[in-house]
Amino acid sequence: MTNPAARLAGRREWTALTVLLLPLLLVSMDVSVLYFAIPAITRELDPSATQQLWIFDSYAFALSGLLITMGSLGDRIGRRKLLLTGAAAFGLASVAAAYASSAEMLIAARVLLGIGGATLMPSTLALVRNLFQDDRQRGKAIAIWSGAMTGGIALGSVMSGVMLNHFWWGSVFLINVPAMLLLLVLVPVLVPEFKDPAPGRFDLLSVPLSMAAVLPVVYGLKEIAAEGFTPLYAGCLAAGLAFGWLFVRRQRTRDDAMVSRALFRERGFGAGIGLNTIAAFAMMGSAYFTTQYLQSVLGMGTLEAALWSLAPSVFIGAAAPVSAALAQKTDRAYVISGGFVLAAAGFALISLVDTDALWLLLTGAGVLACGIVTVMSLVSDMALGAAPAEKAGSAASLLETGQEFGGALGMALLGSLGTAVYRSDLAGSEPAVRETLGGAVATAQELGGAAGGQVLTAAREAFVHGMQYAAWGGTVLLLAAAVLAAALLRGRGAQAPAPAERAAAGEALAH
Repeated sequence: MTNPAARLAGRREWTALTVLLLPLLLVSMDVSVLYFAIPAITRELDPSATQQLWIFDSYAFALSGLLITMGSLGDRIGRRKLLLTGAAAFGLASVAAAYASSAEMLIAARVLLGIGGATLMPSTLALVRNLFQDDRQRGKAIAIWSGAMTGGIALGSVMSGVMLNHFWWGSVFLINVPAMLLLLVLVPVLVPEFKDPAPGRFDLLSVPLSMAAVLPVVYGLKEIAAEGFTPLYAGCLAAGLAFGWLFVRRQRTRDDAMVSRALFRERGFGAGIGLNTIAAFAMMGSAYFTTQYLQSVLGMGTLEAALWSLAPSVFIGAAAPVSAALAQKTDRAYVISGGFVLAAAGFALISLVDTDALWLLLTGAGVLACGIVTVMSLVSDMALGAAPAEKAGSAASLLETGQEFGGALGMALLGSLGTAVYRSDLAGSEPAVRETLGGAVATAQELGGAAGGQVLTAAREAFVHGMQYAAWGGTVLLLAAAVLAAALLRGRGAQAPAPAERAAAGEALAH
């Protein structure tokens, strides 16, 4: 229901939302912007294999490791101030990356980009929470935010390919600079400052503890998805979970905790984080297969594959606002549950894909994306609406950290399931063919002729078989999530902020 005491947002707030989408798009794009640039970077900077991996991964690790810290910091110093600081750092790091003269310099610049990204993502979502106090308007704004975040990842690879067709590899980073300059000019004019009026001391020890909890788990999951399960990666997961236990224990026993216990007093907040994590699991788990299918099964070039991967975004554009409108007319538990069922239907369609089924794959991916964006936008709105306004930065950072975990877990578990089926089907093949589809494609090209064709056909069929099993696994998980959402959230309409929270929001606005 709409909260009658909430101030309605006007043209200024909606214009501010448009400006706040700029950093969100760029941070999302930077996840995939190197897909096409890495061959040119390899020619120019000659990185080692390990350095090449770190050029890709250092951004994501810095981003995920610092989200919780930056969300808490924004609550204390001001979300607008943190956003502007992060935008300046992101712009400068983009210039450093564009003109990097060595692999080491590019890795360092990517780390700085990740640190800047960690300030931008929770700040933008927290500011949306503060700008839109009316439940209906906030729901629409967060739906737009969720759609922009999801679309930015697909847009990054396409933008990279277009820029590289006309300019040198550093141009993929320089596209960030004009947007950040625009942000630095417009945000002080359009967006008021919001912060916790009584934040308490900043708990410095929780910073390394939170990073030690997040980074080993994300690293272990990513490597398991790429290399398979090993004792080393299992040790990373165990270490991260151990530090996570220490971090949670510290937050539960300190008055100046980085993550306020008040966030979890409302059931909708914890449920929102959990369901958002499952949605990210499905989104990234499906992307792990669809990108490989386009390139290695259908044989598309990278730019062609990236352009086709934009097709599901057509569904995304309609899903978020429609879901927000439905949630205002019926119990949001049923809309969220329906989003999971819709996403499960998308996975079911993907499970029917064979080695030559582009349109069926794109339809399945589009239906899946439609359901996932429905879930993400509504549970994000629910979790932020349940959180005290003065803790919006911490709430947003926890949502996004859960999303990082979910994405890494989706690639690891669904990827491992698909890989196990792939290797089982090719048990009698040589190691390079049995290891990965990419290795099989390379081997087939070396062999050539009929022998190469047979290897490639067998590998493609095995990959599709593994993708089908992973898709059925995703279908079962999402149907279970639909039941869980209905059970946990039934009867929870739009939460109106309590009077004390509205007063806190008004006091924060004055700062």
